[in-house]
Amino acid sequence: MPAMYALTPRCTLPPHRRAPPPCRAASPTPAALARADPDELRSTWPQRAWTLAGSAAVLSSLSASASLAADSGSYAEPLAAALAAYTVADLATGVYHWLVDNYGDASTPLVGAQIAAFQGHHRHPSTITRREPCNNLHALARAVALALPAVEAAAAAAHAPAAAHAFAGTFAACVVLSQQFHAWAHEKRRRLPPGVEALQAAGVLVSRAQHAAHHRQPYSTNYCILSGMWNGVLDRHKVFEALEMVVFFRTGVRPRSWDETQAAWMEDTSGSVTAVAVTDSS
Repeated sequence: MPAMYALTPRCTLPPHRRAPPPCRAASPTPAALARADPDELRSTWPQRAWTLAGSAAVLSSLSASASLAADSGSYAEPLAAALAAYTVADLATGVYHWLVDNYGDASTPLVGAQIAAFQGHHRHPSTITRREPCNNLHALARAVALALPAVEAAAAAAHAPAAAHAFAGTFAACVVLSQQFHAWAHEKRRRLPPGVEALQAAGVLVSRAQHAAHHRQPYSTNYCILSGMWNGVLDRHKVFEALEMVVFFRTGVRPRSWDETQAAWMEDTSGSVTAVAVTDSS
């Protein structure tokens, strides 16, 4: 391991002299949190439309892969590409989760709403289990609906093989569905759909026990939420800690996980009030 870990552990970093600017959604009465309203958890027609559009984009990509594979008579490469995409997608969810958990605030362009929502999710983690599917998936599905057709058009123009389309379609599908797998990682066993608990136990989907470790302060481990296959490697080798040190020494910006968690974002265990993040995702 690089010497940096031994020479600059978190405990020896300079204490910050001024409280970092909080996530703007975090306040005594955070604007991004409100008493549970059933309408906040239901799927709207625009959310259903975006989820359908994202699903259509994924199916189009996979159909293109299947057609090219049938023409070539070989399905091994597309299947291997799909497995690789599943693996890479788990890592991608971890990197993104780490970024929004630790940097930026509600005013950050493009992802500010998700930053606030992820912090709100730490306070009320079970809310995600009450969201209807399209309510939970539409933000990621919208990104796929907008980006994947362009990727597919470029692949078609370049006469890319079936494996390229399989990778793109599978990666997009896994990213969207990771939010549903995330919700199942918070769900009670008796409420899980048939087969999900077995897939979690097999490591195909992120398990409830593994993801529960992420929800312990300071929320600095187990960021991957698709299968969680990367969590052990990333945490054991302190990959995110190394990246945090690089960012700190290059920019002076501290990740949120280095500081005491703000009370407004600690998990509410009172059970008296359920809150929802009034954003595109949680």
